[in-house]
Amino acid sequence: MSHDSRTALRVCPLCEATCGLTLTIEGTAVTGARGDREDVFSKGFICPKGASFGGLDADPDRLRTPLVRTDGVLREATWSEAFDAIAARIPALVREHGKQAVGVFLGNPNVHTMAGGLYPPLLLSTLGTRNVFTASTLDQMPKHVSSGLLFGDAHAIPVPDLDRTAHLLLIGANPLESNGSLCTAPDFPGKLKALRKRGGTLTVIDPRRTRTARLADRHAAIRPGTDALLLAALTQVLVEEKLADPGALADHIEGYDELAEALADFTPEAVAGACDLDADTIRAIARELAAAPAAAVYGRIGSCTVEHGTLASWLVDVLNILTGNLDRPGGALFPLSATARAPRAAAPGKGFDLGRWSSRVSGHPEAKGELPVAALAEEIETPGQDRIRALIVIAGNPVLSAPDGDRLDRALADGLDFMVSVDPYLNETARHADVVLPPPPPSRSAHFDFAFNSFAVRNQVRYSRPAVPLEEGGMDESEILARLVLAVGGNHGAPPEAVDDLVITTTLAKAGLPESLAGELTGDTGAERRLDLMLRLGPYDLTLDRLLAHPHGIDLGPLEPRLPEVLRTRSGRIELFPAPIAADLPRLRAALGARPAGLVLVGRRHLRSNNSWMHNVAALRGGSNVCTLQIHPDDAARIGLAEGDTARITAAGGEVEAPAEITDSVRAGVVSLPHGWGHSRPGTRMSVAGSEPGVNVNQLLDGTLLDPLSGTSVLNAVPVSVTPSAAAASPAPTR
Repeated sequence: MSHDSRTALRVCPLCEATCGLTLTIEGTAVTGARGDREDVFSKGFICPKGASFGGLDADPDRLRTPLVRTDGVLREATWSEAFDAIAARIPALVREHGKQAVGVFLGNPNVHTMAGGLYPPLLLSTLGTRNVFTASTLDQMPKHVSSGLLFGDAHAIPVPDLDRTAHLLLIGANPLESNGSLCTAPDFPGKLKALRKRGGTLTVIDPRRTRTARLADRHAAIRPGTDALLLAALTQVLVEEKLADPGALADHIEGYDELAEALADFTPEAVAGACDLDADTIRAIARELAAAPAAAVYGRIGSCTVEHGTLASWLVDVLNILTGNLDRPGGALFPLSATARAPRAAAPGKGFDLGRWSSRVSGHPEAKGELPVAALAEEIETPGQDRIRALIVIAGNPVLSAPDGDRLDRALADGLDFMVSVDPYLNETARHADVVLPPPPPSRSAHFDFAFNSFAVRNQVRYSRPAVPLEEGGMDESEILARLVLAVGGNHGAPPEAVDDLVITTTLAKAGLPESLAGELTGDTGAERRLDLMLRLGPYDLTLDRLLAHPHGIDLGPLEPRLPEVLRTRSGRIELFPAPIAADLPRLRAALGARPAGLVLVGRRHLRSNNSWMHNVAALRGGSNVCTLQIHPDDAARIGLAEGDTARITAAGGEVEAPAEITDSVRAGVVSLPHGWGHSRPGTRMSVAGSEPGVNVNQLLDGTLLDPLSGTSVLNAVPVSVTPSAAAASPAPTR
C-alpha cells in the first residue's frame, strides 16, 4: 500500500447479501476491496461482485454529466439544463392530459441505494399516477401478494432462520449463485455448510443440478412450473397423515378446515406425473419436514416467476405454519429492522386488497399499487384517455428485463412525448430518454439498506458515508431525486432540502410529536436527517450519531417471534385460506393433468452478475458467466446439436440464437438461458457489455403469460422449440 493510500468501510450495494467491505483508496480511486472482518453481519465474507467494486466504480462508460436530447441527439448538458427540461415538459403534459399521462418504472437497483429507498415514494405521491411499474412483477410480487393475503401486510415476509434451523427446504432458489433473495444473508454458502455440519438436512427442489443442489442431502429435479402442485401435495400429506401441528400458532390461524378440504385431491399420486417426481419421494419430503425439530421452507424466483407463482408462495408459508415453524427460532421468522415502525399492540388491521384499480388497456388488476410490467408497452402504444405520454425510469432497464423487449423498444422510441432516465449508463432503455440524470459511483454515495434489513436473517444495522467526495460538477443521488420530485411537481427551483424538511415535519405530525424535535436531528444532509428520525422512531431507540460511532455496524440480535403483533389482517389472525387464493385454486387443479409435449425454458443467474446492470465490468465477464443455452445431452442428440453449435430457440414472443452448452446439470426436457443479456442495440454506451452482447431471453416471451393474482410475468417453464441454426445447419459454401 502506498503512503497516500487509505481505507474506508462500505456496505456492498451489488446484491442482497449486503456484505461489509474494506475499500483501499488512492487519491480518489478505489484500488481494492476486501471483506470487512469486523463487520457485525458479514464477518469478512466477500463474493466476486464485491471484489470488483473498484472496477465498477471507475467504469469509464459511466455517465458523469446529464444528457439532454436536442434536435434528436443526446448531448452533455448542465444539471440546470436537465431539470429545466423536465420542469418544462412533465407538468405541462399533466395539465393537458391528466396525472395518468405519466408512467413510472422503478428498476431493481433502487433497493440497493439509500436514495432509492427514500425518494421514489415521494415522486409517486407527487405525480399521483396509477401507472406505476417496477421490477417486482418480474421477480418477487407473488411473495408480496401471498404475505398480504396471509398476514395483512405485503411487506411482512418471513425469512428462514439459517443459523438455527435443522432442516431447510429450498424450492426454486439457488443462493450459492444469487447470494439469496428476499433473504438477506452474507455467506449463504457458509450457512448451508454449517447446517450440514451440525447434522441438519438440506433439500433442494430444482430442475437444474445447481451449485446449491450439489450441496443438498436430497435434490428433486422437478419439472419446471409445477412447484405449486408439489407444495400442495406436501401440504396434503401433512393433513392426511395428521402430521400438521401449528403449535403456538393454533390460536392465531383461521381457515384450516377449508384449506384441508380444498387440497384433499392434491395427493402425491395425483401430482407425481405433472411434477415428474415419484409419489414416495414426495411423501418422504413431507414427513422429513414434519419430523425435523426446527425447519424452514424457502422459495424464490424459480417458484415465483411461473403461472402459479402466488399459489406457490402462499403454500411455502402454509407449510411453515402447519409444521409449527413459522415465527419460531430455527423456522421462518419476521425480521425487525432498525427503521421499521416500533412494535404495536396486536389488533386487527386494514387487511390487504387486490385489484383496487386496473390497467387501462387489458384490465390487469393492480397488486401492491403496481401494474404488470408486461402491460407497459400497450399502455404507451394504445391511443385514448390516460395513455402514457411521459415515462420516468429510475435505475431500470425494462427493454431487457421485461417480456418482448422489441415491442417496448419501439414504444419508447415512437410512442412517448417525453422520457427521463435516472441511470449511470446509457443502456438499452436509457438511450430513448430525452433527459438522462446520472447518479455518482457508489464510492461517492452514502449507503443504508432500508429494504434488505427487512429481510435479514439477523437483526443488525449499518451505515456507510461516502468514501470519496463527489467529483467537481457531480450531484448526489439524493439531491438528483429530490430535484426531480420538485421539477415534476411544479416546484422547480425550490431548494432540494425542502423535500426532506417536508417529510420530517409530516412524519413528526403523524407520530404526534412536536415539530421542534426536527431541530434535534443530526446529519450532514437531508437524507441523513431523515435516517436519524427513522432510527429514533424505530424499535431500538437508535440515533444516527450512535450508528456513526459503530462503523462496523450494530448487532441487534437473532430474529425473535413477533406474532401476533405483525398481523394486519381484518380478523387479526393468519388467514390461511383467503378468498383470492380459493378463487385461483381451480386453475391449479386443472394443471394436475398437464404434460408439456416439448422443451420448456428456465432462466439462470450467475454469482458474478446481477440482472443486466453488471455486464459492463470487465473483471466479472467470461468464465462460466456466459450467455449459452444449457441443454441435456439426450435432448441435444435428438435435436442434432453438438457442443458450441448455434441453437435457435423459438417461442411465442420471437426467436433468439445462442451457443449450445451440453450438460447433464439441467434435466432432460428443460433448457436454460441466463437473464439480463442482449446488449446489441445501437445507441448504447456500454462497450464491455456490447463486445459480448449475448441474447435477450425475454424476447422469447410475448407478455401474455402472467400469474393472475400478482401480475408477475411468467419467465420460467415457458414452452420453446430448439433447432440447429439455419446457418449452422447449411452446408459450407464451396470455393
